[in-house]
Amino acid sequence: MFKKSYAKLPAQDPERARAFYREKLGFEPIHEHNGHLRYACGGQEFLVFPSSGKPAGDHDQLGLVVDDVEAAYAELQSRGVAFEYDGIKDYGVVKAAWFKDSEGNLLSINQFV
Repeated sequence: MFKKSYAKLPAQDPERARAFYREKLGFEPIHEHNGHLRYACGGQEFLVFPSSGKPAGDHDQLGLVVDDVEAAYAELQSRGVAFEYDGIKDYGVVKAAWFKDSEGNLLSINQFV
């Protein structure tokens, strides 16, 4: 029945979001229409869409899986990404760190061990 799923992230300013995803995370849209920006990552997709609403930012809305969370953390910090919750957390089966995009969406980088 279901073909696939994708995350949807609201953006009050899609152009500001585009700049964040390009400059901080290295993403370019694979498709765009009427301010909707579709991105691909590891065979999955996510959509940044124009919205007048604000995300709560109290839970991660998009998780990005990496091979080395410490290296990804350092790389993103060098690009000016500010992390939440005092750095990388180690939960045994996963190491994770969280940051907000330009629109207040809470994202995470995760290394499953």
